[in-house]
Amino acid sequence: MTEISARNRKPARGASSLAARVLELVASGQASSRAELAALLGAAPSTISLTVGQLVERGLIAEEGTQSSTGGRPRKVLRLGGTDEFAVAADLGGRHARIGLVLPGGGLDKVSTIPLVIADGPEETLPRLAETMEALAAERGRERLRGVGLSLPGPVDVESGCVVLPSRMPGWNRFPVAAWLEERFGLPTAVENDANCMAMGEHAVRPTEHRQSIMVKIGSAIGAGVILDGRLYRGATGAAGDITHIRIEGAADIPCSCGNTGCLETVASGAALVRILRERGVDVSSPEDVVRLAADADPEATRAVRRAGDRLGQVLAANVNFFNPDAVYLGGILSTLEPFVAAVRSQLYESCHPLVTEHLTIERAQLGADAGVVGAGQFALQRAMAHALRAIGGAGAATESLGTHRTP
Repeated sequence: MTEISARNRKPARGASSLAARVLELVASGQASSRAELAALLGAAPSTISLTVGQLVERGLIAEEGTQSSTGGRPRKVLRLGGTDEFAVAADLGGRHARIGLVLPGGGLDKVSTIPLVIADGPEETLPRLAETMEALAAERGRERLRGVGLSLPGPVDVESGCVVLPSRMPGWNRFPVAAWLEERFGLPTAVENDANCMAMGEHAVRPTEHRQSIMVKIGSAIGAGVILDGRLYRGATGAAGDITHIRIEGAADIPCSCGNTGCLETVASGAALVRILRERGVDVSSPEDVVRLAADADPEATRAVRRAGDRLGQVLAANVNFFNPDAVYLGGILSTLEPFVAAVRSQLYESCHPLVTEHLTIERAQLGADAGVVGAGQFALQRAMAHALRAIGGAGAATESLGTHRTP
């Protein structure tokens, strides 16, 4: 990726969606040799070698050194064409933004958190966010910046780069976030839902054999991202993983932010726990207050947190039985509490078929609070590579699906 923008390069011949998949796997760190690419993609070694050779010739991939193999000749290590290139990415929450520089392969550098109130609206929030992102990129070298990624806590139409009918983001509905950032930075931009970003980021650092997983983010609200065969699965309209509005027994007629009643969000989210504890006379005003009390073993907070984990586990169990993933990863502020995680795990083991849970990994997100930043940066780098392939006459519109999977 020495010149991800592919300036002054001649059009390539024979490039296809296979080239996009090769770039995606190398960029995310899931594959670092031709043999690994062949195994993951189910393609003939000769086909992979031809594709890799074309990408090496055009500067999008480089081969260097060797790594040990189980037999035969040592394998050459594949990497993106430039080790000093990066994306700048941000994970925007309700009251803060976590920002960092994301490197090819999922590395993260210069991470910082700044106060931002998402309810202030995009016209006020985005300029402040962009200013910080630009300053961070300048520290590493603005000329090596290849893309911009943004994770948002609401439903995102990826094609238009807009948030659609968000429940806690006044003023953001249909605002052209991606177009605004592209105009500001002059670079390919990826805007994505926070749970999907977390799923993408966590997948990049997990074992390559974990090809199917569910990432659940439990903060003020609840969201989930689904990895299917190593790629983000969006569903027919981009709404895959929206478990927060599944109706659940015990939620009764509690109104939800979606306008319905009885949703999972009303009994298992951070916002729900604040409401529940306040109704019991506990002095809390935010999910952070709930976490602090539960971490100090406050009986009311601990009881409420366990009940929330149990209810989330009930909903997840149906999805896990249906999907049969390799792993369920838990992220967001409530995942930092062991009673919550234990309750989710217990419910899954109790409610799922033994064949489903026999090898199921149920863990906190390894990347913790950084998962969303890493995922947003990965999406940005992949968008930049898609632009590069189009610029050299590559896979055309097919490359827009880098890192995504709309239908099985």
